[in-house]
Amino acid sequence: MTQITTGIYPDERSLSRPFIYKYEDGGIKAYIKRAYCASGCEAVIYCDDTGITDTVKCEYDGISGDYDGFAAVFSGLPGLYYVTFRISTDDALYFVHSEGDEIHGRLRDDIDKCGRFQLLITSAHKDVFAGFKNGNMYHIFVDRFFKSGKSGRRDDAVYNDDWDNGVPEYTEYPGMPMPNNTFFGGDIYGIAEKLSYIKRLGCDILYLSPIFEAFSNHKYDTGDYTVIDKCFGGEEAFVKLCDKAHKAGMKIILDGVFNHTGDNSVYFNKYKKYGEGGAYNDVNSPYYRWYSFKSYPDDYECWWGVKALPALKSNEADIIEFFTGKDGIIRRYLRLGADGWRLDVADELSDTLLDRIKAAAEEEKPGSIIIGEVWEDASNKISYGKRRHYFSHSQLDSVMNYPLKDAVINYVKTGDTNGFLKAYTEVYRHYPPYVTDCVMNFLGTHDTERIMTVLGGEPAGDLPGSVLAYKRMNEEQYKHAKKLFFTAFSLLCFCPGICSVFYGDEAGMQGYRDPFNRMPYPWGREDKTVTSKVRSLLKLRKNISGRLEIICADDGLLILKRAEHIYISNTSDKDKYVYTGDGYEALNGKIKGDELCVKSGSYAILHRAKETK
Repeated sequence: MTQITTGIYPDERSLSRPFIYKYEDGGIKAYIKRAYCASGCEAVIYCDDTGITDTVKCEYDGISGDYDGFAAVFSGLPGLYYVTFRISTDDALYFVHSEGDEIHGRLRDDIDKCGRFQLLITSAHKDVFAGFKNGNMYHIFVDRFFKSGKSGRRDDAVYNDDWDNGVPEYTEYPGMPMPNNTFFGGDIYGIAEKLSYIKRLGCDILYLSPIFEAFSNHKYDTGDYTVIDKCFGGEEAFVKLCDKAHKAGMKIILDGVFNHTGDNSVYFNKYKKYGEGGAYNDVNSPYYRWYSFKSYPDDYECWWGVKALPALKSNEADIIEFFTGKDGIIRRYLRLGADGWRLDVADELSDTLLDRIKAAAEEEKPGSIIIGEVWEDASNKISYGKRRHYFSHSQLDSVMNYPLKDAVINYVKTGDTNGFLKAYTEVYRHYPPYVTDCVMNFLGTHDTERIMTVLGGEPAGDLPGSVLAYKRMNEEQYKHAKKLFFTAFSLLCFCPGICSVFYGDEAGMQGYRDPFNRMPYPWGREDKTVTSKVRSLLKLRKNISGRLEIICADDGLLILKRAEHIYISNTSDKDKYVYTGDGYEALNGKIKGDELCVKSGSYAILHRAKETK
């Protein structure tokens, strides 16, 4: 039977580990098992930016359980550092090798083979994100959520009026060209009409896919940043949505696609939709220097080789001013009512542009948030051969938590507790607290397969679009997917940060790769058991706070603790029994005496009901 108890180190069960590392508020702490009789400790600190290594003496800090503690103050310049330790005893010299979780280490006699601990020093960052901390986000693909019938139609678009059964425009295989110009008619007025539904679901943040004028339905091919597309209702609809959302205590985040435009835009204007000018048609155009031409006009830099998405030179002074100046795009939409930006492909934006975006947003609307799309660990990200400084230089307030998404899905599908432990501890120890308070946690987005399909559907493999468009789970597969989803979503809700729901996931929507993950919302055909469960978990997580401690991660059993709440999930093929001790009540499931049975494939959330004796 597993017992809910913490070890001497406040974050982990660590009783059998020879070395524990901790860094907080400029202080380095090292805990060495007393059996080693450590007489001295030095921190060996390597600066990633300069390549310089410094040695800092750690002073003896007393006994902590079975450990001798050593501490030192380190206040280096903002940047990325790596730390190991040199441990002296009466008869030996040891070097610490990280075990990979940024907490524990092993003692070896060779520094050259050391796995070092990561240490990120950040610049001063204003912690003003009260409206986003521990928030619940609803991520909307505007064209597919709800149509009000109040917005105009584009003259250059195709419309599919079969909301309930229509299939998005698709190709047989990824990478094949298609216009992406078929619309279902969802709009911003429609979002405003369904705002009460989103609020009742438990969400207080809206994240909208791009809304600027663009040829495509997804609008990642911006045509004009200064115009909200008329098929979404235009500026009037957006202002009304912001006003209604703010009155309901909700925030709105826009998708900022500043790495590329569409080729069919006022800036590039390949097809002369916007007259005779534009970079493609005129080397004297003010927009010509926004793009990189290899051989004018048809050979140019574009996003991932997609010719319809010519890349912007984000270091170009005119572009930086256009987006971040006094009347720039960032400020313009914050003034209209937006409360923050999610930056598309943030790793392809220049440091200068990121710096200016953050400064403009902070000056225009203090408390607005900048979230970056980064698929990897953003604290040590290298893109195009260059180390990024998203957090050390306060360029981003938060990022999308893809590592956690992958770890949660892998855990519920395979029972890999070690994978979850590693991913969680890396992200939540590498990122500063202000980031983890607002990190965007999710199970799916417009870029991924629907979570239900991921959990229960057959792999897409190399199946063509004509098959995937209509492929759905059978009853047994869907039942299995729901069970895994409830565990996955409950775990996501227990983690610190913002919990994001991709529209329709709460309705049980299925769908393979883009565009099948972007089907219209099934109004009136929702799986209400899924909706009810999501609503109850989103409501519950509002009462859960505090730093997360991992009590157990072993053989499919995961036990987490945050202040007065305990989370337990069991993905093994056997029932697990957990000794809870006195004072806890189960918010789902039953505790018999002081013992809880967590059945295979289930989870439980406990709350401290009274003081333990």
